Amino acid sequence: MRLKHLYLIFVVFFLNILGAQSTTSRQVTKFIIAAPQLDTVKTIWVYLPKNYQNSKKSYPTIYMHDAQNLFETKTSYQGEWGVDEYLDTLTNNQSIIIGIEHGNKNRLNELTPYKNRKHGGGNGDAYLTFIKNTLKPHIDVAYRTKPDAAHTTIFGSSLGGLISFYAVIQYPGTFGKAGVFSPSFWINNEIYDLVESSAPQEYTKFYFLAGTDESKNMIADQDRMVSLLKENGLRDHQIESHSIEGGQHNEKLWSSHFGDAYQWLYKSE
Repeated sequence: MRLKHLYLIFVVFFLNILGAQSTTSRQVTKFIIAAPQLDTVKTIWVYLPKNYQNSKKSYPTIYMHDAQNLFETKTSYQGEWGVDEYLDTLTNNQSIIIGIEHGNKNRLNELTPYKNRKHGGGNGDAYLTFIKNTLKPHIDVAYRTKPDAAHTTIFGSSLGGLISFYAVIQYPGTFGKAGVFSPSFWINNEIYDLVESSAPQEYTKFYFLAGTDESKNMIADQDRMVSLLKENGLRDHQIESHSIEGGQHNEKLWSSHFGDAYQWLYKSE
């Protein structure tokens, strides 16, 4: 009986250890940097390609929002994207990933370019100025990056999709490509007027994705934006747009399609 009891204690202890294990790749590290534009500090997650240490090459860079959800199950909201696990499988088209932790209660404020009458927000330009003027210069010095806009992508979902799209339109000299998953265009309708007055670059690329079981107007808003971009001069090869039947507004949808978006954005690298 005593042996059985000790065995059960051992099993519980072992399972607890397994449960506490990190799901983050060995290629991921973190650091903290001051964000004076936001009057705060930001925790940054960095994924380096597996061959980074053994090569002298420079890499494209992807800036991603909501870093808590990208690499680690324990810090995620409803499951991680598995960005590091996916990238660990690649031997070509490798990139450096810079994950920026969201500001918790300040998330909406940081990831919306315009103030919404009901929900507030509108500090997106300060957030992007932090990336552009503080974080990116640090990354370009600390790591072997290809710093030009054509090799700099910004990627996110929901509000992160909105601010990523806005970043490429508003700051084309810094951000050339965007992964735009389930974008919350509804909260900032001013974004459509901005697109009408924008001038697309030859290296600009957008990958759009949304699920049919998200909000009522999600697919319609995405289709409207794609049409508007094409009317404004963006060519077919610069835009990829997908509507996922049954897709819901969650990490499961975004994680399962991250690889497709990544490959399309970097297929010519």
